Amino acid sequence: MQNILETKDLRKYYGTGANQVRALDGVSLSVKKGEFVAVVGTSGSGKSTLLHMLGGLDRPTAGKVFVEGTDIFSLKDDALCIFRRRKIGFVFQSYNLVPVLNAEENITLPIELDGNRIDRNFIREIVEILGLEQKLNSLPGELSGGQQQRVAIARALATKPAIILADEPTGNLDSATSQDVLSLLKVTGDQFGQTIVMITHNEEIAQTADRIIRIEDGRIAGSGYKGGDHHA
Repeated sequence: MQNILETKDLRKYYGTGANQVRALDGVSLSVKKGEFVAVVGTSGSGKSTLLHMLGGLDRPTAGKVFVEGTDIFSLKDDALCIFRRRKIGFVFQSYNLVPVLNAEENITLPIELDGNRIDRNFIREIVEILGLEQKLNSLPGELSGGQQQRVAIARALATKPAIILADEPTGNLDSATSQDVLSLLKVTGDQFGQTIVMITHNEEIAQTADRIIRIEDGRIAGSGYKGGDHHA
């Protein structure tokens, strides 16, 4: 099966000389289409920097990121912005919903920004799986944290992206709601053949994924499929 996401010797350094911080120090990894991968690390391990690089939100000091075969950092800023909007769905810890738009408008916003026709049947299917049918006219402020995160997942899925990047997606949720949101993320991933990379510091949450990649001090410390088939 093809790699949908690949990094080659990815490096991100801040500062110079004795004060230099190597947030990423030579990370090479690949993710196959349809995989659900968790990247686990403590605070300061480099996992959030990695997510920013995978999503084209920040440019590396050196190295490459390929999404569906495109070397994303060979793109100029405007082209990268368009590529990101079309090919990468983001789910953030803080939901990042637009407060003055209702749930349905938030879900379809990235499609409308691109000037594309909204596939209403597809949106309806996502909304039903995520249990949001009764909440489409609600503003984010009228929704619980778990409901807001489900809207954010729907928004990420709506553009039919190549990959979904989830940054601590349950960070603001209690444990019961966290499990609900995670299982929905997994179900929608399976249902739509979606590739998901989730960043987390939480071991228990990481166990939801098909494969876990550990990152320490800006380097990959280990990777393995659940069930003990470990490989570096």
